Amino acid sequence: MLWPMLWPMLAIALAFCGIAVLGVLAARVFVEVRRLARQVATSSQRITRAAEDLERAATPLAAQTAHTLRQDG
Repeated sequence: MLWPMLWPMLAIALAFCGIAVLGVLAARVFVEVRRLARQVATSSQRITRAAEDLERAATPLAAQTAHTLRQDG
């Protein structure tokens, strides 16, 4: 008398396997998103440092240019 219960049991087993696969894939996506977030944060810090370095380097040049323009004008 296993036949009447075979298809519902098979459907439940397949549904469980499908949910398990989705769970594993969701965990992998979560790990990759965290890794990407760390890389974005690191890149943002590097860009901020580079912008600050550029501003520090450009300040004396801008002051020198302004002084030169005032002398010429």
